[in-house]
Amino acid sequence: MILPPQINKFYILDLAPGRSLVEHAVSHGHQVFMISWRNPSSEQRDWGLDDYVTAVVEAMDAVLEITGSPDLNVLGVCAGGMTTAAVLGHLAAIGDRRVNAATFLVTVLDWEYPSTMSTMMSGPVVEASTRRSQQRGILAGDDLSRIFAWLRPNDLVWNYWTNNYLMGKNPPAFDVLSWNADSTNLPAALHADFMQISFHNAFTVPGGVEVLDTPVDLAKVDMPAYVVGAVTDHITPWQACYETVNLLGGESRFVLSSQGHIQALVNPSGNPKGSYHTNPATPESPEDWLAGAEEHAGSWWDDWVEWVAPLAGSKVPAPTELGSQAHPAGVDAPGTYVVA
Repeated sequence: MILPPQINKFYILDLAPGRSLVEHAVSHGHQVFMISWRNPSSEQRDWGLDDYVTAVVEAMDAVLEITGSPDLNVLGVCAGGMTTAAVLGHLAAIGDRRVNAATFLVTVLDWEYPSTMSTMMSGPVVEASTRRSQQRGILAGDDLSRIFAWLRPNDLVWNYWTNNYLMGKNPPAFDVLSWNADSTNLPAALHADFMQISFHNAFTVPGGVEVLDTPVDLAKVDMPAYVVGAVTDHITPWQACYETVNLLGGESRFVLSSQGHIQALVNPSGNPKGSYHTNPATPESPEDWLAGAEEHAGSWWDDWVEWVAPLAGSKVPAPTELGSQAHPAGVDAPGTYVVA
């Protein structure tokens, strides 16, 4: 079950034939379910982390009912990875073992590592940003897109200003650019929760985050975990992503992908421009990890499917129909939401 980021639409992970992590997983025998978050308006201003964790647990209930499986594996991306951590901490606190293994893609849970994003986490900035979203009821997707663009202004701002505005060239027809323009909002309450978690680095403190009246202690999340960072990521630096292996209680595998935050996700198997680093050891510091890592050509997708295969349970015949009587299938993917 995949938890995409709430700040982007889910189909970045199912972008096009041959460029889809979902397609790659299915082709290796995995039955894939993916959450599609609602694009909130000011009417949903009070939806906070508790509401999203509740929604994830309900989605897990549906997946387990449809498949008849006693457990499942989860994959969280960026802000969806933060939500995944909260869910897993809650389940660990109540002794619920429904999740067998977890994957975290370009996700920061420890905000201590210095980065462009962390420099924006000063008290006045957090207060002003939270106040603005509370006044509007949402953190507007367009505002968030501009923030991310200005983290890499040469590539994501001035490049288009020069080529498109000054020189009159049309931007290239590129699926990632189309997806990037398809922005989503965050409810004010969830935005405030994320800001407070990041500002106080709350996931690093046992009980620093509390969801559904349970304390989150990531050291008690003792399942196998696969953690991915991207070498040129300007939003979630790979060194910060690496710290997840020091927080979780189970055995973790860290993989460093080439490229940036989005390109690491849309990284097809056999990509001639792709590469990734692996290291069977997980020393405390990311620098020590990299010093002992080995580089491989291609995509981390292939390494991931090898890692997750023995954690996926025994193979069963593929279902002939989608859904179940209790949870009937809806419209075909990608659904009407992506064009709304």
